Amino acid sequence: MRIAVFGANGPTGRHLTDQALAAGHEVVAVTRRAGSLAERPGLAVAVADATDPAAVDAAIGGTDAVLSALGARFSKEAITTYSASATAITGAMARHGIKRLLAVSSSIADPDWRPTGAHFFNHVLDPLVNRRLGRTLHEDMRRMEAVIRRTDLDWTLVRPSGLFEHPVVTDHHTAENSADGVFTARADLAASMLRELQGRRYVRTAMGVITTEVKPNIAKLMWNEGVKKK
Repeated sequence: MRIAVFGANGPTGRHLTDQALAAGHEVVAVTRRAGSLAERPGLAVAVADATDPAAVDAAIGGTDAVLSALGARFSKEAITTYSASATAITGAMARHGIKRLLAVSSSIADPDWRPTGAHFFNHVLDPLVNRRLGRTLHEDMRRMEAVIRRTDLDWTLVRPSGLFEHPVVTDHHTAENSADGVFTARADLAASMLRELQGRRYVRTAMGVITTEVKPNIAKLMWNEGVKKK
């Protein structure tokens, strides 16, 4: 299968690209930065801003499916990356007749998501980090989901919990809407997306993904995902 990966140079996109190539897919890696991805067999690089309809249209021509792993940082200002890219991508897919779309969102988009037994997370970290510091980001994720839901594409909204780095795929669990857990390794997120790409268990609904085998160090996670990136 020939797939377009948006955000291919990001932390999740790199896992997606590597795993897709290893599985025998052809990958069109869509990135804003020319020269940021090395050439490899099976990999084509398309330089495009995911919010630019014309650039997106040119990037996805000839592909069979689109996977979006786009991301943005927390900001006090309004964020439009997710919704604007969803508008551009779904419009281009309709024009090209491409039906299959998987887009990374977040468990936060499910208003009923509360991990079992995670008292500190539910009552301290989630209200402070996700609902306050990440408010504008998650608002735009919800707008992205609304844009995608209005289409007639074969879409899947992929909702990980707190993302962290782990070098290999481990045991993980998926569930409709959101999964009962606090953390998701990016390698597991990528693996679940590629499995769903063809398994089609969650077409036109949301798929929660959590890692069940390993857990991150909380202090290291907050440093890597929050402080260090800035």
